[in-house]
Amino acid sequence: MRGYKCLRPGRVGPFSGHTWPVGGWVEGRDPALCVRGVHACRIEDLPYWLTEELWEVELDGELRGEGRKLVAERGRLLSRIEDWTHETAISYGEGCAARARERVEAATGDTAARLSELAADVAGVAARGEPALAGYIAARAAEVQAGVDGYAEERAAQAHWLASELGLVRA
Repeated sequence: MRGYKCLRPGRVGPFSGHTWPVGGWVEGRDPALCVRGVHACRIEDLPYWLTEELWEVELDGELRGEGRKLVAERGRLLSRIEDWTHETAISYGEGCAARARERVEAATGDTAARLSELAADVAGVAARGEPALAGYIAARAAEVQAGVDGYAEERAAQAHWLASELGLVRA
């Protein structure tokens, strides 16, 4: 199965610290979510895990989709998503900020005040190139306005933006 892997510069796992080889299999026997195994994402999971590098990964063996990620027995990096750059991360954050500002314009009273604070926070982290945090704050703003459905809709909009802008295909 194909998926996506978010890594730090130099193909380094953000949690494991493992430096991934390109094309070579990495083994993660007896996969258990957040414990062991090779972790990766579907497109809809990406907004939660964005880092500096985005890679297409092939997963093999026992595979489970749990929560907002995949875990498999083994995986290998296929190719870097070259269109995911610092500039693209900023554009992604700006899109999150724009949707948060739209929520402010549609709100009144205390809700408008809280949304205004969140929209300013999104704009600030977006300008610094922190896409995962920008996405999270934008989703929280959506939740303030529209509850858990708003949160889910914002995360779906973020995943759609990533798929569209980066030419990602569903596994």
